[in-house]
Amino acid sequence: MRSSVVLITGVMAAGKSTVAQALAERLPRAAHVRGDVFRRMIVSGREEMVAEPSDEAFAQLRLRYRLSAATADAYAAEGFTAVVQDVVVGEQLGAYIGLVRARPLYVVVLAPHPSVVAAREAGREKAGYGGGWTPERLDRVLREETPRVGLWLDTSELDVDGTVDAILARWDQARIA
Repeated sequence: MRSSVVLITGVMAAGKSTVAQALAERLPRAAHVRGDVFRRMIVSGREEMVAEPSDEAFAQLRLRYRLSAATADAYAAEGFTAVVQDVVVGEQLGAYIGLVRARPLYVVVLAPHPSVVAAREAGREKAGYGGGWTPERLDRVLREETPRVGLWLDTSELDVDGTVDAILARWDQARIA
């Protein structure tokens, strides 16, 4: 498998971080680019993406996406497969795709049922939901406003290895450019 960029997206608690890490571990030369790390780098003045975000929150989200896309491109330019994971939903998915220059580009959307997401969220140490977001509300954005590109997987009944197996088995379906 040659260098490329793979975006793993979905709602919070869909399993993006764990799946991205496991996928990267199975590839011969890969890097895991965690989009949220760019959000956390903002030490003061950070505005979170709440359900009714400010202009500044959107500006910071776009900055985070530009940084993760540029980082993924840099890894791909050096012969790595960059596995990026972040919440990139709604119209932002198309915008993110436009930021990535490396080819090939793959998109994998993890789309477990909202009740499964809620159960996963309840079992996590970190809290992803708040600011007006619920698993159901973010799932609506995912299913109703997100372009249907790449490989969409209902991972409600899949464990991490099963999800990675499904991605690798359907790798060609994930390729968008």
